[in-house]
Amino acid sequence: MAHRERRRARLDASVADYPRRYCSVCDRVVDKGFDPGPGGRPDASCPHCGSLERHRFLAVALGVLRPSLGDIGLLLDIAPSPQTTPLFKKLDARQHVRLDLGADPRRVDVLGSVTELPFQAGSVDLLVCYHVLEHVPDDLAGMREIARVLSDDGVALVQVPWRPGTVTDEDPEAPEDERVRRFGQADHVRYYGDDFEDRLVSCGLGIQRITPRSLLGEHMATWLHLVPDETVWILRRSDDAVVPPRDESAAIGLQPTFEAMLDEMTKLRGRLVEERKRSAAPQGGRRFAVRSGRADRSRSR
Repeated sequence: MAHRERRRARLDASVADYPRRYCSVCDRVVDKGFDPGPGGRPDASCPHCGSLERHRFLAVALGVLRPSLGDIGLLLDIAPSPQTTPLFKKLDARQHVRLDLGADPRRVDVLGSVTELPFQAGSVDLLVCYHVLEHVPDDLAGMREIARVLSDDGVALVQVPWRPGTVTDEDPEAPEDERVRRFGQADHVRYYGDDFEDRLVSCGLGIQRITPRSLLGEHMATWLHLVPDETVWILRRSDDAVVPPRDESAAIGLQPTFEAMLDEMTKLRGRLVEERKRSAAPQGGRRFAVRSGRADRSRSR
């Protein structure tokens, strides 16, 4: 185990400073880092596709889940974003429906609300609801609707602003300036705490947590510039679900493999940098010596 500890120590010192980035949404390598994100958050937005950390982790999560999703009949994307729509097209669902209220110019297929989904019970095989419920005054109605429309084998991916170790702070009647202060945005009505999961369970949803750290390990999450503990909930319809222990997140056991790959990658880069440094100085010295020799010979003639 000592070699793994040494490897982790090397990665702690090298991965964060690795100059290149990989975007899992557009599948491109970025040479000079990501652009600032909302609020000036550094190194957050892909310069090619505009994806943020949550979009890139969604791409990773879909890649992990895809074999278990099987044949997808209806894929429902609530409040779609241009960064994620291409990801869902790759899943080859027979029907891909984008739904939103129509309050902004985003492109959708159906106008509707998460609190009253215009779909039959048990008809949705994959539902994605990212950063929606914090906007909804009656979020329990939205959660019950998600449970209602999921098929027997259906899966929902949900993400909300969440402060673990706290209780949900909410007030749909708060004025805008107070919402910004308490909830982060003028159109948010709450900031979720631990009881978010109790709400999901009470509405008939079984939950499983995943984070970049649990799926990829801390160092791979750092290299991909994800938020290591940003949680996504995988939901399935369940009448007897319980909230799992607070420190339990799904893991796939690939962290040692990813760490070995990153360690080799950063060591190779380190050797390349050192080789360039060694080769630069002698070449400069030789060029000077040759020029000096010619000058000396020319003067002697």
